Amino acid sequence: MYEGILPLWKEKGMTSHDCVFKLRKILKMKRIGHTGTLDPSVEGVLPICLGQATKVSEYIMNEGKTYIATVSIGASTSTEDADGEVVEQDNTAKSFSRTQILEVLQQLTGEITQTPPMFSAVKVNGKKLYEYAREGKEVERPSRQVTIYKLSLLDAQEDFSGENVQFTIEIACSKGTYIRTLAVQIGELLGYPAHMSSLVRTTSGNFTKAQCLTLYEVQQAVENMQLNKVILPLKDALSSWPSIEITDETKKSITNGQVVECHPLLEVNDKIIYTLNANPIAIYIKHPTKDGMMKPEKMFSA
Repeated sequence: MYEGILPLWKEKGMTSHDCVFKLRKILKMKRIGHTGTLDPSVEGVLPICLGQATKVSEYIMNEGKTYIATVSIGASTSTEDADGEVVEQDNTAKSFSRTQILEVLQQLTGEITQTPPMFSAVKVNGKKLYEYAREGKEVERPSRQVTIYKLSLLDAQEDFSGENVQFTIEIACSKGTYIRTLAVQIGELLGYPAHMSSLVRTTSGNFTKAQCLTLYEVQQAVENMQLNKVILPLKDALSSWPSIEITDETKKSITNGQVVECHPLLEVNDKIIYTLNANPIAIYIKHPTKDGMMKPEKMFSA
């Protein structure tokens, strides 16, 4: 039985669920969970939670992400990416200076409003948007606020011109950001229909491309009995919060998950991690109804 975080490089053509299905066969274990869906056409970092680490998948999902995307100016699609049908085409000659593009990227940096695409898993009235879309129905979609921490132009040239203009950007963003919608928004500010023609996720929370293995490499590592060397400890998924090593005085109450007096660190953090021999044993939060007290949000066996 494996325990911890397996940083997987999801390859194109697979869903996140496909990855979990294949890993259950490779690792011969059921308790496996992914940390958020990546579309089949997208490749990139997909942290996989094994064993007790499945309890922290939501925390990894809530962390920021980094992507590299190609924006195509000149055509919009039904799905806002290269997989959809062309909705609007503009074959006129286009020309943008580097400065123009950088100004648009600057306008979309910070907190922005996005409307999820019809081909997305957002639920409206208990039904996923893509289910409406497949039925040919358009429904009102709730807008959301997301944060773009950084938006960089990766191409070096000064001028971008042609009937179809493409450029590559790097995006550091909050949970819930739709990069394909961002590509459409870039096109709108430049005055043309646009879509996202490719996407790679390079980081997810603390996990990076350099740490990742493909499914084939995972299989090889299992056969060579080397997989435990690349599985990252549970604490790596919890490094955003302060950790406190359990003392003899607190060991009984914390390991039993009791409601106890609030730790001062919860005044400035939403969670604190209690560890035993440096391994997470409990995640504590402020008690919602008992003033000055705290309670466990998650517990882990030693």
